[in-house]
Amino acid sequence: MLRAFADAFRIPELRQKFLLTLLLLAVYRLGSAIPTPGVDVERLTQTINSSGAGGALGLLGLVSGGNLSQFSIFALGVLPYITASIVMQILTTALPQLEALQKEGPEGQKRINQYTRVGAIGLGAVQAFFFASLLLSQSAKVGWGANIPMFYFVVVLTQCAGVAATMWLGERITEYGVGNGISLLIFAGIVTRFPIEFQQTIALLNTGQVDLLRVLGFFAMIIAVVAAIVAIQQGERRIPVQYARKVAATRSPMGASAGQASYIPLKINTAGVIPIIFASAILQLAQLIPQIPALKNSEFAAQFSQFLSIRTFSGALVEILLIVAFTYFYTTISFDPKKVAENLREYGGFIPGVRPGDATKDHLERISSRITLWGALFLAALAVIPNIVANLTGITTFPLAGTTLLIVAGVALDTLKQIESQLAVRNYGGFLQKGKLRGRGGFQQ
Repeated sequence: MLRAFADAFRIPELRQKFLLTLLLLAVYRLGSAIPTPGVDVERLTQTINSSGAGGALGLLGLVSGGNLSQFSIFALGVLPYITASIVMQILTTALPQLEALQKEGPEGQKRINQYTRVGAIGLGAVQAFFFASLLLSQSAKVGWGANIPMFYFVVVLTQCAGVAATMWLGERITEYGVGNGISLLIFAGIVTRFPIEFQQTIALLNTGQVDLLRVLGFFAMIIAVVAAIVAIQQGERRIPVQYARKVAATRSPMGASAGQASYIPLKINTAGVIPIIFASAILQLAQLIPQIPALKNSEFAAQFSQFLSIRTFSGALVEILLIVAFTYFYTTISFDPKKVAENLREYGGFIPGVRPGDATKDHLERISSRITLWGALFLAALAVIPNIVANLTGITTFPLAGTTLLIVAGVALDTLKQIESQLAVRNYGGFLQKGKLRGRGGFQQ
């Protein structure tokens, strides 16, 4: 890994991409330190740390890179864009017009991306209005006095501009930098909090609240979880595919020709971290039910909130079921066995021992369902284990550790793969430039 980065810095073009990526990430972090006008940051921090809204806001703060803790101009971060992208994926599979637009190639994808940006701005406006109402209920605003409409206007306008700027930074990183821009923005926000959380953990040790054995066990558990995440993220089931007739490598979905064997890669964890985020968000929002004015004194609301608490057995069980359901749901959207079977039959491909058409579709569905189950169980364990470890060790300075480590490890692996692919392309090009064709006999140095 370190060798790949060292080789990348030796290439001027890649070095410029690295520097541009770091510059844009620095701009994003700078915007994360600028609070929204009219917001009392100190009072908001106390609200987030409170037991009531802290869970839901803390979860959203994870995806926003910690910007929500001081409600900066980038407080919503990439959350509206991620939500809009997921909604657009669902609509693409449900609406024939969007599905036809997706098949048009790059031009159709550009239009879909534009719809996604507009949807992200709209969702950002709705979420900003919700948070403005929450700030008013917690009296976490200053500077506008009784001019409540102006406060709403400033918050919504600032956050919509922040969402647009965040999307622009992410797209510039993806286009001109290294790695996926949106993922790297989340990655940067999480990593910048690691030193503070590590310092807080050491402070627990120095004050005697926890002993050295528990701290070492906690960090050993983190290392074990990271190793498991890497293994699962890299794991895939390769379904062999052969082609009966000659097809152009550029047209074949697998890039193979007649008689050449290829494969369909099915990842164990296709859904990534999205099922954990959705399941945790639903459970955390359930904790806000007793705070609704109409249900504030309701015994049923209090019992229902306690039943769905992630610190109880019932809440953990519900979270596991939600994660499994969301994993299957998102995998169904990401991988369509029917479409893959149709593409294979169109290009003359087939799975050995399986008839083309419906038999291929059923075969792919059966394999995908089995693999998805293991991925779902892994995500469920990843969501539950940190709470178990926190209860055993008494260390709570790394909130949502499983989700955090999954995001960090996934983004790091994806970025490393892109760097290695670019290095491979340049090494291959340099080899061709050094060599000199010698008829049909090959190369001559």
